[in-house]
Amino acid sequence: MTAPALSILVDADACPVKEEVYKVAFRHKAPVAIVANSYMRLPNHPLISQTVVSDGFDAADDYIAEQAHKRSIVITADILLADRCIKAGATVISPNGKPFTRDSIGGAIATRAIMADLRGGGDAVGGPPPFSKADRSRFLSALDEALVRLKQNGSC
Repeated sequence: MTAPALSILVDADACPVKEEVYKVAFRHKAPVAIVANSYMRLPNHPLISQTVVSDGFDAADDYIAEQAHKRSIVITADILLADRCIKAGATVISPNGKPFTRDSIGGAIATRAIMADLRGGGDAVGGPPPFSKADRSRFLSALDEALVRLKQNGSC
């Protein structure tokens, strides 16, 4: 049985690092699937494809989770989607470059639930810090490292 092809799946609706994904993917010759609820203007390049899903609740997440496998890298800030993709064997990286792993996802889900409870109770809690140049740099490095690792573990 042959291994599935290397791929990058991007949860694109609110992704601030799409340009960085393209830059790294082109260098590694890795295909990128942009998944969103609406059409987006993308570079005209044979490595980039776009899937527009319905605007139904979690439609993009469902599509990405179904496509995720051990040779895919998923780019998302959505913790619950990250959990689903990790369970499918995918490498998952947040737009700020921090990886979601089997060891870290449980804590991330718990923190998400606590914050939702606090917000639901009327507590004023801040959101994530603003996206920074350091986040962008960390993301570029994390994506490059993930692609190198996957390419070393199987032919592309």
